[in-house]
Amino acid sequence: MPTTLPVPIAFTLPTGWRPVPAFPDVAYAAVHPQPDAGFAANITVDGGLPKEDVMPAELADASVERLREFADSVVVTHRQELGSADAPALAQRVTFSAVAGDDRRDFVQSQVYLFLPDGEDPRQRALVRLALTSTADQYESVLEDFQDFVRTVRPDDGAED
Repeated sequence: MPTTLPVPIAFTLPTGWRPVPAFPDVAYAAVHPQPDAGFAANITVDGGLPKEDVMPAELADASVERLREFADSVVVTHRQELGSADAPALAQRVTFSAVAGDDRRDFVQSQVYLFLPDGEDPRQRALVRLALTSTADQYESVLEDFQDFVRTVRPDDGAED
């Protein structure tokens, strides 16, 4: 069952990407219009309300461990802390190998962890995780779209643009 986000957000999908039904533990999903050998690069959005003292790096480490449950050769190739003390963020890139269809493939996943204030309890921070998953061969061609997508993500206060 798809999940819901702890805070409403708004964003703009990159041109050509199309929304698809979300899958378990995901609030939103979209796919690239040109699959690579049958695998469509995808953007997913999920989130939650982490414990008050949890740091972005801890959540990123936990995500890597979850990948290791079904993938091989999981390696964090880049990690950068972003944001501020009030609104911390973290970006990381992970490479891994997994079975897709009938073949083992090499993948790259870019993850961005954003902490946003909870509208109902400002002392509580809500986590929104954005992820791009693509084949290693397609990664460079879809990365800029993902970066553009990330730049559009913002809290949704219900006001029209």
